[in-house]
Amino acid sequence: MPVRTTTQEERPWRPEPSGSNVRLLLLILAGLLWAGVVVGRLGFLTVARHDAYRTLALRQQQRVIKITPERGTITDRNGRELAVSLPVQSCFAVPPEIADPALAARLLAPILGIPRRDIEARLRSGHSFVWVARRLSPGEVRQITDLNLRGIYFQKEMDRFYPNGQLAAQVLGFVDIDGHGQAGIEYSLDKEISGRPGEIHVFADGLHHYYQRSERPAVPGANVALTIDENIQYITEKELARGVSDAHALGGTALVINPNNGEILAMANWPTFNPNIPGQASPEARQNRAISDVYEPGSTFKTITISSAINHGAVTPDEIFNCQMGSIDLNGRIIHDWHPFGLLTVAQVLMHSSDVGAVKIALKLGADNFYRYMRAYGFGRKTGIELPWESPGLLRPPRLWSATAIGSMAMGQSVGVTTLQLVDAVSAIANGGLLYHPRIVRHIDLDGNVIVPPLPPPTRPISTATAATMRQLMEGVVLQGTGHYAQVDGYSVAGKTGTAQMVNPVTHRYSHSDYMASFIGYAPVNNPAVLILVVLDSVNPALNHGMYEGGQVSAPVFQRIMQQVLNYLGVPPDLPISAPVEHAQLAGPPAGKAPVANRPAHGPKKSEAVAKTSSAAILPAADITEPPPGMLVMPSLTGKTVRAATERCLSLGLNPRLSGNGLAIAQTPAAGTLVRTGSEVLVRFALRPTVVPMKMGSVRAR
Repeated sequence: MPVRTTTQEERPWRPEPSGSNVRLLLLILAGLLWAGVVVGRLGFLTVARHDAYRTLALRQQQRVIKITPERGTITDRNGRELAVSLPVQSCFAVPPEIADPALAARLLAPILGIPRRDIEARLRSGHSFVWVARRLSPGEVRQITDLNLRGIYFQKEMDRFYPNGQLAAQVLGFVDIDGHGQAGIEYSLDKEISGRPGEIHVFADGLHHYYQRSERPAVPGANVALTIDENIQYITEKELARGVSDAHALGGTALVINPNNGEILAMANWPTFNPNIPGQASPEARQNRAISDVYEPGSTFKTITISSAINHGAVTPDEIFNCQMGSIDLNGRIIHDWHPFGLLTVAQVLMHSSDVGAVKIALKLGADNFYRYMRAYGFGRKTGIELPWESPGLLRPPRLWSATAIGSMAMGQSVGVTTLQLVDAVSAIANGGLLYHPRIVRHIDLDGNVIVPPLPPPTRPISTATAATMRQLMEGVVLQGTGHYAQVDGYSVAGKTGTAQMVNPVTHRYSHSDYMASFIGYAPVNNPAVLILVVLDSVNPALNHGMYEGGQVSAPVFQRIMQQVLNYLGVPPDLPISAPVEHAQLAGPPAGKAPVANRPAHGPKKSEAVAKTSSAAILPAADITEPPPGMLVMPSLTGKTVRAATERCLSLGLNPRLSGNGLAIAQTPAAGTLVRTGSEVLVRFALRPTVVPMKMGSVRAR
C-alpha cells in the first residue's frame, strides 16, 4: 500500500511556546498577590489598628496641658488660714513656632535665672510643648511679656503658700512643684484637698501651626478645718523652742489636747522648717516626731502601771510597799532606785517616782493582766489619727517577755510609745476613764457640704472611780513630789515626771549622758480642760548644769504653756491667784524681734531684711507725681487679712514677708513710700484681743 505523505501546508497550526508569555503570566500573578497583600494590609490598618492609629494621630495633632486645680484651704479650728493657694503664671513654649531658639534663650535666661544653654536645649527639643519656667513672679511675667517672643506663652497655675511660715509645719506638710501633697495633712488628705485637674486641648496642623484651643476648667479641692488652734500652736512652739534651747537638747515635742474629746489643740516639734521652702530643710526637721518617733517613756508610764493595778484591785492607794532602800533583785537583775526609799504607800510610790515600788506593784498585778491593760490603753497599735506614717509603737505579748521584762515595763522601759499614744492614754485618766480616738481634722468642706470624719466610740480602760483616785495621786506629784515646777498660778495641776535613759546606738546599752526628759499633766484637776505633754530629746547633764530630769527641764516648759493656754481659753481659776499671770502674746513679738519658734529656718533675720530693704529698695516719694519705670508707691496694708495682704503684694510684684496672724498692724516700707518692683515687704499681723479684767489683777484674753 502506498504511503501518503502530508505536506507542510496540510498540517494543523499550533503556537510555539514562548518565554515572554510565561513571564507575563508570572507578572500578573505577582501583581494580584501584591494587590491582595496591600488590600489586606490596608484592611488590617484601617480596621484592626484603627483605634491605635487614631490615638497616634491625635497625639501628633493635639497637645493636652493639665491645669493644676486650686487646692482647698487648710484652716485652724477658728477658720484662720494655715495653707492657701494663690494664682501664679507659668511660662511654656511651642518650639516649632520659635524661629531663633538661641536668641530667645539669650533673652529669657537673665530674667529667669536659668542657664542659657538649658533654655535653648528645651526650645530645640522638637516637642510641641515644653515648660520654660514654673511659678513666676509678677515682675518676671511682665519682663517676659515685654519681649513679645513668638512661641512663648503663659498658663495660670496655683501655688501653695503657708502664710505663717513654720507654724504647724509638720502637721500641714508641703507640696511638690506639681501641687501634690508630700507630707502631713497635705499628703494624707491629698485626694480631698487637691481637686480635679483641668485640661487645655491645643490642635495643630501638619506644619505644627496651632489653629484651635479648648479648655476644661479645673475643679477646686475641698477645704479642711483642723482641730488645732493657731494661737495655742504658736504658744506651744514658742515655749518648746525655748525649752530645747535652755536644756541644750537636740530636739523636742509638745502636744496639747482636749482630754474630753481627743481633739489636738497643738502639735509642736523642734527642729522645724518652713513649708514654703521644704527643699532647704533636713529630713529630721520635716519629721513629725509626735506620731512617728518611738521612745521609752520612763516614769510617766508609772501612771499606767499604778492605775491598772488599782483598777484591777491588785493594790489600794494606801497599801504600803517596802522599797528596800533603793534596790531589788528581779530574777538576777538588780534594779536600783534613784533614791533609797524605805516604806512607801502606792500614792507615795507615784509621788516620789520610786522604781522599786513600781516594780513590786506590777509583779502583784501580773504579766497577763498588765499586758491587757496596756493594750486597753491603746499601746502597741496606731491611734488612727488623720496623719501619715504613724507608728504603732512597740509592745510585745507576755510570751515574748524576758524574765525581767515586767519590771522594766513597770518603770517605762522595754516598751516603745509615741507621744500621741501617751497623751491619749493619760487623757483617759483625766476625763474619768474614757479612751477617745485622737483627731486633728475637725471637718471637711466640699462645695458647702460639711463632712465630719466618723470616729469609733470611746472605750473604757479604767473605771470612773479609778480615774478619780489617780487624779488625786497625780496632783500629789505636783504638790509634794517630783513635779513641783509644774505648778500653775491659779489652777490645780495633776501630772507625772519622766526621765528615761537613752540607748547608746554604738554599745546598745543605756547611756549615762543622754536622757529623754518629759512631763505630762492636765488642769484643772477635777474638771480638766487641757492636757499637755512635753518631751525633750537627748538632754545632757554636762551641758545643762547637771539638770536633766523631767521635773527640772520639762516641767517648767509645761508650766509656761499651761499658764498661757488656760488664760487664753478663759478657763476659770480654781485656786487663789498669788502671782502675776504670764499671758499669751497674742499680738506677736515686738517689732524687729521675731520669736525663735516662728523665724524662718533659712534666709536673713527680720532686722537684716529691714536693713537690706531700706538700703536697696526704698526712696523718698516726696514731690513725685508719677513713679518712674520699675517703681511704685507702696499701698497701705493696714487692716487686711494675711491672704488679702499677700495677694495685694504679689499683684504689685512685691515679695511679702509675714509675721503673726490676724489683721495687718504694721508694715515696712510704710504706705506712700516709693519702692522698686521686687522689693521685700515686711508685714506684721495681730489678733488684737480684748482684755477683760479679772480678780486680783489678772487678765484674760478673749
